[in-house]
Amino acid sequence: MSFVFISHPSCGLHDAGEDHPESPDRLHAINDQLIASRLDFVIDKQQAIQATKAQLYLAHDKAYVDHVFASAPKEGVIEFAPDTQMTPRSLDAALYAAGANVMAVDLVMQGKAEQAFCAVRPPGHHAEYAKSMGFCFFNNVAVAAAYAMAQYGLERIAIIDFDVHHGNGTENIFFNDERVLFCSSFESPFFPYNMGPGNEHILNLPLSAGTYGDEFMQAISEQWLPKIDAFAPQLILISAGFDSHYEDDMGHLNLVETDYYWLTSELKKLAVKHCKGRMVSTLEGGYVLSALGRSVIAHIKGMME
Repeated sequence: MSFVFISHPSCGLHDAGEDHPESPDRLHAINDQLIASRLDFVIDKQQAIQATKAQLYLAHDKAYVDHVFASAPKEGVIEFAPDTQMTPRSLDAALYAAGANVMAVDLVMQGKAEQAFCAVRPPGHHAEYAKSMGFCFFNNVAVAAAYAMAQYGLERIAIIDFDVHHGNGTENIFFNDERVLFCSSFESPFFPYNMGPGNEHILNLPLSAGTYGDEFMQAISEQWLPKIDAFAPQLILISAGFDSHYEDDMGHLNLVETDYYWLTSELKKLAVKHCKGRMVSTLEGGYVLSALGRSVIAHIKGMME
């Protein structure tokens, strides 16, 4: 198999309320579009396994991880962080979300797949080393990267984040780790309003409200692709946020499905050139259901074709 789609029913059981934008319906919308596009019949779908505490400790402070476990409520909804709610099923969902990414790394590093997409929630890229925020408990892509370096001895991993919000958590975790090239595009100024200064391996790409795909593609072509190529990653990881779509009222960017397809295809070329096609992508934002589903399909096609 060359492409695997990883998810788990428990990821749909974290539910912070019917008015919350990060809802279980997001995964239903993706599955509906898989069926409508007929990709459902040609991809290998697998159920995630849970991440272990030891795997989470690779990317997060031990005391923080233990605090998340200890805080899981037996009933109701608690405010775990000012913008992050926790329910009795949230911890399980978060463990499967991180575990899907660990599982995906194993599959691509062991040659059992070339690319993987993790349709999981809650998202992760706002979770810092010792802090939850922005709907995120554990940083799924950071856990994947830290696991790949610890388990397989990788020395060069590229993480690409194209959510409408800055991947502050991933930047926080890897700011001093030159083994990770982190490229994050996002609307600015916008939540979480704490973009760091960047450095040689942290490439922030702030975009003005109203940015269209042609400007996005030009900036990526000039600022990211040559750097990724020169870095020669041994693995490419993607934080795939689709709330930069023009239909998504969570932000104010104007990307469309073809923009996500283009970026994914460009990353696929680099993956083929440098790391035997190895790519792992995980779902971050995207809250207007129809646009989310269509965008994920474009992203998957870019990985597969």
